[in-house]
Amino acid sequence: MEVNELINLIGNVGFPVAISAYLLIRLEKNIAMLTSSINKLNTIISTKLGVVIDNTNEK
Repeated sequence: MEVNELINLIGNVGFPVAISAYLLIRLEKNIAMLTSSINKLNTIISTKLGVVIDNTNEK
């Protein structure tokens, strides 16, 4: 692979990778908050219904 081909490859692929990484880092907080909210709703609903839900698979 020539140097020019390598520079073109980095130029073409580097930008989408950088944008994807930026978006993942930015959205990580929102995903964590959504996960927490879903777990709280799960607990509230199971308490109201009197159902025991196994939460051993949570990290």
